[in-house]
Amino acid sequence: MKRVQFSATYPDRLVHPLHRRVIAPGPVTRAELLTWSPTADATTLFWCDADAAATESVVGAVDSVVASELVEDGDGTYAFLRQDEYEFAPAVLDTVAAARVVFLPPVVFGASGDVRFEAVGESTALGAFREALADLADVTIERAHEFERTASPSRLTDRQRAALEAAVEAGYYAVPRGGTTADVAAALDCSTSTAGELVRKAEAAVIRAFVERAGGDGGSGPLPQR
Repeated sequence: MKRVQFSATYPDRLVHPLHRRVIAPGPVTRAELLTWSPTADATTLFWCDADAAATESVVGAVDSVVASELVEDGDGTYAFLRQDEYEFAPAVLDTVAAARVVFLPPVVFGASGDVRFEAVGESTALGAFREALADLADVTIERAHEFERTASPSRLTDRQRAALEAAVEAGYYAVPRGGTTADVAAALDCSTSTAGELVRKAEAAVIRAFVERAGGDGGSGPLPQR
């Protein structure tokens, strides 16, 4: 089983209305679809990298929303939405429904116009899905590796893990250091301050897990692996 991260850029006619507001100049530069219901009358949980007022302006662009609840956190705002439909283009939904793969949250909508998401399945099924999606959008495979059933013991969130992976790829941990938080921000399509905070929180989680495990192993435990 493979786990593949895709990046897709859709033509204007297929762009989701919420994504249109993220692409437009404004305080929201990233929205994440964290979870969704498997029903026609959608219940979704989004996260936006802005305060509640800015998030409300983005959510308000989605005509299908019948109720919403917003909760700010340290990095942005959670938006719990009840919708009478998803408002994804029918061609996109049909492609997703026909795919013989499963999709992992989050689905990330970036200000540059790209949509990033991960899918899990057999190589042939993933390849067939990529070909079908390529008929609708410009598609790039950003990363592919074996799927692991167990979760990381380091308690990283998906965003924190992505920040660490981007930092490693940018050379942030090289000696001498070859990358900066600005490079991480560019990879994650977020602000430099948000990237820095994600990296710091991820580092704290990894170190805390290492110390806890090392203590249980008499001080010689290894750094938790993915």
